[in-house]
Amino acid sequence: MNDLTQAYKIVLEQIEHACHIAQRDVDEVQLLAVSKTHPSEMLKTMYDMGQRAFGENYLQEALDKIEQLQDLDIEWHFIGHVQRNKTKHLAEKFAWVHGVDRLMIAERLSSQRTVAQVPLNICLQVNIDNQDSKDGCQPSEVEELVQHISQLPHLKLRGLMVIPAPNNTQAFVDAKQLFEQVKLQHAHPEDWDTLSMGMSGDMQAAIAAGSTMVRVGTALFGARDYSKL
Repeated sequence: MNDLTQAYKIVLEQIEHACHIAQRDVDEVQLLAVSKTHPSEMLKTMYDMGQRAFGENYLQEALDKIEQLQDLDIEWHFIGHVQRNKTKHLAEKFAWVHGVDRLMIAERLSSQRTVAQVPLNICLQVNIDNQDSKDGCQPSEVEELVQHISQLPHLKLRGLMVIPAPNNTQAFVDAKQLFEQVKLQHAHPEDWDTLSMGMSGDMQAAIAAGSTMVRVGTALFGARDYSKL
């Protein structure tokens, strides 16, 4: 068993253990493999082990991988900050975009998604604990954004994404409460099913609070090599 296979097995076991402690069904929590800075060959190896959802932060790197791995039925997630001039590629090439925090960005994604494609899955990024260094809308803005974005024709607004400060487990609880609260504003509440929170170091706390998708990179692939970007 190579290192990547072993790491994948361990992470799946950690998710299962966290679900057991939280008395949740393991099928309620999806693993998103965060593959930024890691080569396509590693993604192919993990794909062969059964992983289908991969998250990328850097658009050009992601587009290169999408081209290289186009024969595989990978579900591509963009989890970086969404810039206005990048929305066309995101709308055309990805299944999910997690970093939406403004109505204008959502409107551009909706207008640039082709009619032939299924709706683009969207998560609103919320700066849940008011960090100066983090992107995301304020919690107080979420209800209105849900109300408007959920009505856009080529998007499926699925839920929230948060990146709290380290060791701030209360932020996960706050995110879950906000997630339940704003569902009432959704034009299609049956679509509101995703709370994307928790990473390599805080998966257990996030799952305990109600996460439905954990974004794991380092625990799977090892340290990131930013020199290759």
